[in-house]
Amino acid sequence: MAIWSKLFTLGRAAGNDAAAAVVDANALRILDQEIRDADKAQGKARDDLAGLVARRRILEAEVESFQSQVAKYEGSARTAVEKGNMDLARQVAQRIADLEQDISMKAPQVADMRQAEEQIHTAIAATDRKIEQLRREVEVVKVNESVQKAQATVAASGAGNSLGSAADSLARIRERQMIRGEKLRAAGELEDRRTGADLDEKLRLAGILPGQSSADDVLARLAPPKPTLQIEQRRDTDSTES
Repeated sequence: MAIWSKLFTLGRAAGNDAAAAVVDANALRILDQEIRDADKAQGKARDDLAGLVARRRILEAEVESFQSQVAKYEGSARTAVEKGNMDLARQVAQRIADLEQDISMKAPQVADMRQAEEQIHTAIAATDRKIEQLRREVEVVKVNESVQKAQATVAASGAGNSLGSAADSLARIRERQMIRGEKLRAAGELEDRRTGADLDEKLRLAGILPGQSSADDVLARLAPPKPTLQIEQRRDTDSTES
């Protein structure tokens, strides 16, 4: 019997493990459904609370009406007593007694209903906070699940190695471009040296290149002749006349 009992226990353990695996595999879907069920239950609780509040207000209004009638009949009873109409006064007093009995029965119900409203309102608010917290945690888990799936896909496809190879290729291309640029610049320097262009450039920078003129040179050429020569000619003429 002992072996059969152990086999039965093993079967139950295997069944529990399989059920747990199914639940874990569909945990997010189950949590989403549980959140939807909780929201629906919260809606039902709010409707019930609204109904309770409505019934309490009706009962409260009824008690207030009874109290107003008591105040009114008390005045009537006093008047009847003052006029000596004791029979009428007794009838009014009986009515007052009936009203006070109704008040004593229904007033505590109003207080109990108001206390129940406070308790239900507190419970609904606490459940709302729990649902909101659970919803945020589920969203975080979903994001982490998506990120981990993307990382697993990249790792499985070897995309990480491809990115590394792409970076190496880019570095080699940059190196070839730098070498090509240096070759072109060296070739240009050799050509300038062969044709003397490098020496002309040095002369140009020094401002002594033949045929080179600046803006100052052009203005000096276009300026009118200086009046110094006329004064000298005038002096020569005066000396001759004297």
